[in-house]
Amino acid sequence: MMNNANSIIIPALISFVISAIACPLLIPMLHKLKFGQYIREDGPKGHQKKAGTPTMGGIAFIIAIIIASLFYIKDYPKIIPILFVTVGFGVVGFLDDYIKVVMKHNEGLKPLQKLILQFIITAIFCYYLMMNENPGTSILIPFTTISLNLGILFIPFCFLVILGTDNGVNLTDGLDGLCSSVTLLVAIFFTMVSFGKGSGIEPITAAVAGSLLGFLLFNVHPAKVFMGDTGSLALGGFVSAAAFMTNMPIFIVLVGFIYFVETVSVMLQVVYFKKTGGKRLFRMAPIHHHFELGGWSETRVVTVFSTVTAIMCLIAYAGLK
Repeated sequence: MMNNANSIIIPALISFVISAIACPLLIPMLHKLKFGQYIREDGPKGHQKKAGTPTMGGIAFIIAIIIASLFYIKDYPKIIPILFVTVGFGVVGFLDDYIKVVMKHNEGLKPLQKLILQFIITAIFCYYLMMNENPGTSILIPFTTISLNLGILFIPFCFLVILGTDNGVNLTDGLDGLCSSVTLLVAIFFTMVSFGKGSGIEPITAAVAGSLLGFLLFNVHPAKVFMGDTGSLALGGFVSAAAFMTNMPIFIVLVGFIYFVETVSVMLQVVYFKKTGGKRLFRMAPIHHHFELGGWSETRVVTVFSTVTAIMCLIAYAGLK
């Protein structure tokens, strides 16, 4: 394994170029196939104008990640399990998008169907972690030198973190460029950590960063394409897998703080709604809609949420011992 800057720069450049080229080729194709985004009527009224914007754009950066990673699999075999989880969850998202957009079933995959598929992918990845000492099942505790081994409890912990993170990333994909921007910063964080620790996953983390940068050229407000569940579920799989491959799943609470807040806001909204007989804790959940309905522009929300993520990534990096 070669631990040098080329393992970051080259895959990032490859994936950026592929993503930046794939998007303008994919967008007219999605338009022609009528793979347009469905906008819920109970969502923010300003979002209705987005109806019909091509979705499933996550295909572009997933392809970029795969191609860039293939050049490094031989020297960096640890990227294989991350690629497996990323693409696996991306396929689940693709099926969900396909049913919603093409077959016109607004709910997509049934919750049980989606959960079963996610469980299978998670179970295979969890088995890999338990069968390999490096990275193994140790968990680093932020701001300490403690490396905790949960034993048999690692299994439910693994499922909780992966499925929870995937759901959080999916919920974050609600504004132009929001999920892309936040996850770009998270990918850069894991790239720096892997390079510094010699974890051997930096080619794929750099590839994700580069591909998202290329995708953002077309996903920033006003977005010309959305990533869809194809992209958001793939990114959720990537974040959680990268965290486990560096023994840092707890760090997701820090670097993925926005994912966490988005998820908690939905849970609190539902509980408060039921307990109060129909009252709302937030104007709308996930919480990015709360700020949007409070008068913030999409660009402002994305800027603030990205800034928070950057700060949390710096805090998390400071928490490495």
